[in-house]
Amino acid sequence: MTSPTVAATGQWTTTGALPSARVWSGQHEGPVVLAGGKVLVAGGAGAAGEALGQVSLYDPAAKTWTAAAALHTARRLHTVTLLGSGKVLVTGGITGAATFPSAGLASAEVFDPAQGTWTATGSLKTGRWGHSAVLLPDSKVLVAGGCTTRSGQSVKALRSAEVYDPDTGAWTEVTAMTDARCGHPALVLNTGKVLVVGGSAPVSRETDAALAFCELYDPASGTGGTWTPTGSLLVARSGHQATLLPDGTVLASGGSPPGAPGNGTFDPFSRATAETFNPVAGAWSAVQDMPAGRGLHRSVSLGGGKVLVAGGTDTPDNGVGYASALIFDAATRNWSPAGGLAAGRWGFAAVPLTGGTVLVTGGIVRAGLAAADSGATEVTATSEIFGTGPVTP
Repeated sequence: MTSPTVAATGQWTTTGALPSARVWSGQHEGPVVLAGGKVLVAGGAGAAGEALGQVSLYDPAAKTWTAAAALHTARRLHTVTLLGSGKVLVTGGITGAATFPSAGLASAEVFDPAQGTWTATGSLKTGRWGHSAVLLPDSKVLVAGGCTTRSGQSVKALRSAEVYDPDTGAWTEVTAMTDARCGHPALVLNTGKVLVVGGSAPVSRETDAALAFCELYDPASGTGGTWTPTGSLLVARSGHQATLLPDGTVLASGGSPPGAPGNGTFDPFSRATAETFNPVAGAWSAVQDMPAGRGLHRSVSLGGGKVLVAGGTDTPDNGVGYASALIFDAATRNWSPAGGLAAGRWGFAAVPLTGGTVLVTGGIVRAGLAAADSGATEVTATSEIFGTGPVTP
């Protein structure tokens, strides 16, 4: 029996393109919305994986991007955090050409939207990339985990965590996480605690192991706060997304292909599963699977208990960017189709705007054998806006 067709909700509208094509593959290097409503993107990677120092501002009213003052240090896999003052903090990352292994940057800089300038601020105690960064309730910034070089030709994940004080520009080491991890999402719960969800740990030059371990940071507990293990994900995830829902629970969706799980089987496909975390019970529960797997996608709150999941791919080695999008309903815990992107992409930037709209920009369209030139990565500068109005025929 054929399943009934469900009409897609919402549509994408092409808007102004970036001054140049860029990629943002990390969890916390994406865009921020400034006090005046403009969107800032900083740094990122080019088609060859090189770090970029370009900074751009999107004006939703004019529907255009303009160049802003460049970063002092070109960087990718860094973090971008909107401070309580309206300024923007950029920390860590990797600079230079795409090489292996890559040492993490310790430098940090602050953007002042009123002046349009970047100013160097205190350096991290430990250089890192692929780390998380969140604004705490007391207006300080918590940076945790990430990767850096190990002795020899390898990298390692970090357990260490630091807190930035915007008033002094200084970093203070705080209690380390219970598990080292890189490429993980972190978000502040309604309780003020910080939830860290999965991620990965390098196990060889070519392989990262996805993690199911999750933990909570309580900034108000003791000197330097405390990390406490909490319920593990039902499946290990990296390249996934985590989004806070209105009821205080958290949605985790998708993830990169798990590869060989150790039981003699091999799974080359991205995760289609999704699950929600209940902070009261400290446990994850399965929700309806997505129609198909995706990793390196983006998940953005639309308001009203709805979450937009867009783009992604199966594998970045020989991948095509997905144009499909979905909407998760927190009330029913189910998925429904959304209008598709004009340009399928992964490793892109996405941010909610006013009125339940979402801006996406940049990202990878094709790579490896999927690209016209198998030795090149096709990166886009295009931008689109999603709205929940009726789909135009």
